[in-house]
Amino acid sequence: MSDTASFVDPVFLARFGLSRVNVLDYFLHPLNPFRTKVNTSNEVLGMQGIAIGVLVQQGTNGIPMTPQAAEEEYTRALTRLTGEQYELMPPVDPAFYIQPSPLYTIRHVLRTGRRVSDVKVLGIYYVVEGVIYKSPSMRSLMKTNVARTLEGLAGASAALSQCARYQPSFDYSWNFADDDDTVDPVQQLKNQKAVRRRRILDGRAPGERTEAEEEGLRASLAIDQILVRLSKSRFVSSSAPVTSAATAASSTTMQSTATIPTITPATGTPTKPSTPTVGGG
Repeated sequence: MSDTASFVDPVFLARFGLSRVNVLDYFLHPLNPFRTKVNTSNEVLGMQGIAIGVLVQQGTNGIPMTPQAAEEEYTRALTRLTGEQYELMPPVDPAFYIQPSPLYTIRHVLRTGRRVSDVKVLGIYYVVEGVIYKSPSMRSLMKTNVARTLEGLAGASAALSQCARYQPSFDYSWNFADDDDTVDPVQQLKNQKAVRRRRILDGRAPGERTEAEEEGLRASLAIDQILVRLSKSRFVSSSAPVTSAATAASSTTMQSTATIPTITPATGTPTKPSTPTVGGG
């Protein structure tokens, strides 16, 4: 039978109600699937005219008894018998001996003697607001607790997975902001790259530099990139010195207007320098 099974008899509840006086009679209902199929000690006492309700009204010698005294006398009568029995457990509050209780606990035992060690518990049952339930076993309790724990861990992992962020250059990170959906992922990537670039250029943490210092660092990086591109250009010779455009123009003018002295091979004496002419003539 399933651990979630239950039993209720609306006809009995509507006719007799439910109290500690008749809760055992209600549990021993022929249609109750939780009761054992064998003959119990409770039924033997019932055939002898011994029941909690009878003891409350008549007692053992014709004198009515209190509900608590009647239950104690009924329990002593059960201890004198052997076999399967259903015992009504004492309430938490003694006031529930008189007034109705929302919960009754019944223990199913196998008694082989009068000693406490001769009693073997076969099951525990609860009667909650007229509905009979079987107490779960230790295995089902452990199974339920483990399943509930795993469900909680799965929910926590699912919630954390939505806050995880991964970037190839930064590895995994966490973002627990509530407005995470409004953040542009492209802008977020640019911000992360900017933070990484600043860490490379300057060992100080972000926020410890002024705006002018950060601008200087960015300008220095841009200049370095320009120089690297120029060094790889085919128009720049690696052997020629780097000169400015004004210096190159001045050198060309001087070479075109300068006088060049010549030496006569025959005499070895210098002749009058000649000035090159521009144009025809």
